[in-house]
Amino acid sequence: MRRISWVLLAVVLCLTMILAGCGKKDADSVVKDLGKVADKLEGDKGTYQGAGVMTIHTGATPQEYQVEVWYQSPSYYRISLTNGQKNITQIVLRNDEGVFVLTPSLNKSFRFKSDWPDNQGQVYLYQTLLSSIIGDKNRQFAEDKESYVFDVAANYHSHALVRQKIWLAKDNYSPRQVQVSDSQANVVVDVKFNTFTFDTNLTKESFDTQRNLNAMSESQGTLAEVDENGLPVEPSGEEIAEGTEGILDPVAEKDMGSFGIIEPGYTPAGVAHQETMEIPDSKDHAVILKYNGVYQYTIMESRPLDRAVSLVPGEAIYIDFTTVGLLTGDQQKTLTWTTDGVEYRITSTNLPVEEMVNIAASMQDQSGK
Repeated sequence: MRRISWVLLAVVLCLTMILAGCGKKDADSVVKDLGKVADKLEGDKGTYQGAGVMTIHTGATPQEYQVEVWYQSPSYYRISLTNGQKNITQIVLRNDEGVFVLTPSLNKSFRFKSDWPDNQGQVYLYQTLLSSIIGDKNRQFAEDKESYVFDVAANYHSHALVRQKIWLAKDNYSPRQVQVSDSQANVVVDVKFNTFTFDTNLTKESFDTQRNLNAMSESQGTLAEVDENGLPVEPSGEEIAEGTEGILDPVAEKDMGSFGIIEPGYTPAGVAHQETMEIPDSKDHAVILKYNGVYQYTIMESRPLDRAVSLVPGEAIYIDFTTVGLLTGDQQKTLTWTTDGVEYRITSTNLPVEEMVNIAASMQDQSGK
């Protein structure tokens, strides 16, 4: 009887260990599940909404951004990035009409044709995180009490970013945190999601351009519109009667004063600064910096008084994790972006786009001299 009891006890312990092991997942099983989640998001009813805080550790002091992301299948996106310290919000909107970059506080809007974000993933986009995990055959896997943790290669706009750690909730694989690091294992970008919900009640109207423009107009002032040729649409008499301004906004026309000269912190090897020209009597305080050497290019800086809206055959280019630039031109290319009310344009016939982005990124935290 005693021997039977020991045998039964051993069987019970083995069964307990087996059952406990059934609830534990390895990297392969989690990745298999993530593939199913990705397929579901591409289905007819795929949606999600997320919000959190993104911290950038590239400058002298960390910069915090409130991030809000909406997605609806097949390719509707709305990303809102707000810098609380500078009180500036930028919205990237993709719908059937194209891709819009909206800066309501500056009354500026760009619209252009682009396959963004298919060609440029972002740390706060869930599909980008899934793709990074599934596509990295050398992924590292761990887990804590509430999350599965993947350490995978980073594939973003900068080659200086090499690794990223991604925390996914165990119950539904929603993102909890992402840390992107450089080659020295320093965390450059840290995103912490406060909320993330699948199968939300988003509709196609949630991504409607006019609806979003109207919502911003109520709090930030009226944004101008353009037709299919990129030309400003003059408001009708009825709209003016209802208080809609014309193409120029009196607030935007106010002279904010000189911003000085903002010099890039990066210059490509074999290139030197040639000269700086301040445009005399320029209402937008325009400045032109010329560079010569292996590459020849100019940087134009200005603080436009009017609110520009354009529809051009261009491409959306992420300068950093928070600023989207507009790349236009064929033989002669121009990268345009706006930071803190100052508009920048890098123009060149031979400067590679990657170098344009490096120069632009080096100007983000610079102040006028």
